[in-house]
Amino acid sequence: MATELHETIFMAKQERHKNLFLNYKNLNIFPVELLKDEGLQFLERLYMKRNSLTTLPDNLAQKLPNLIELYLHSNNIVIIPEAIGNLARLQSLDLSSNVLQLLCPDIGRLRSLRHLRLSNNQLKSLPPEIGDLQELETLDVSMNQLMTLPDRLHRCLSLQNLTADHNLLSHVPRQLCWLHRLNQLSMAANRLGFLPLDLGRSRELQFVFVDNNVDLKGLPSYLYNKVIGCSGCGVSSQVLESNVGGTLSEALVKLPADVKVVGSETDNIVPLEELTMRTLHRLYHHHPTELNLQPANTLPKSLLDLLQFPLGHCHRCSQAMFTIIYPSFPSVTPPWQECTAGQL
Repeated sequence: MATELHETIFMAKQERHKNLFLNYKNLNIFPVELLKDEGLQFLERLYMKRNSLTTLPDNLAQKLPNLIELYLHSNNIVIIPEAIGNLARLQSLDLSSNVLQLLCPDIGRLRSLRHLRLSNNQLKSLPPEIGDLQELETLDVSMNQLMTLPDRLHRCLSLQNLTADHNLLSHVPRQLCWLHRLNQLSMAANRLGFLPLDLGRSRELQFVFVDNNVDLKGLPSYLYNKVIGCSGCGVSSQVLESNVGGTLSEALVKLPADVKVVGSETDNIVPLEELTMRTLHRLYHHHPTELNLQPANTLPKSLLDLLQFPLGHCHRCSQAMFTIIYPSFPSVTPPWQECTAGQL
């Protein structure tokens, strides 16, 4: 293995490779061959997935000055040296599935960084300097032990995708509402009790996943007409496969009798009013000429407004949801609650 590694690095130097793949090489330390003499001045992408590295060399930027992407997924890295900030051209850094407990403030000096992945580590906090990453587009800090996110995160004006699932977060910093390029916010499986009232005001924010936050009971009104991560729309495959061109009574005929009588979140049964709105929405927008029940003649104005502007959409099948949105998964999803895009 050592001879093969030496030959791979020697060839990369001789032929001025831009990409070097050292995945699954059983490396315990960073290969010294990469750091000898002038290093690999032409190398742009270094992949070192599934090794046993515990740290990085201090002279990494000096020997690999043109590095654009550094992929270190699934190692045993405990600490990142301060010299990491010297990688001036670095655009993508993947440190997922390591054992990081701290992230050095010098990470904020990576001014060209666009993608930072830190999922599945042991981070309890993020340095405020992460807000200095003006070009950052993707930040994944899921599966850590974070209790808060840095207030200065709102300075990452290019941020489009923020994933912080499976942490200990109790709130969403209101400053995140100022990120006008943010398209997807995922904070599932945390301890959220509320969301900022103006979350979703930006037109760019289209996907908000806050499922499995047991204390989260409501959603801001600005999240209407967004794709919301919740417990699913609760429509059975039988209803979805029924003839949508029929009347409302025909569309609901296959529902169990108790669903027609009672429905609540605690019962895991979709209320009849909600089912009515969804059925009318499908008929009204997809088969208006076949709709026997005219919404204008049968519904109050409040429900007519909802028919035009749903509160949210099912994160599984994107179906419109009107009177209820459940922002948490039940512990066990009943078979009748499963639905997929292929069934629509």
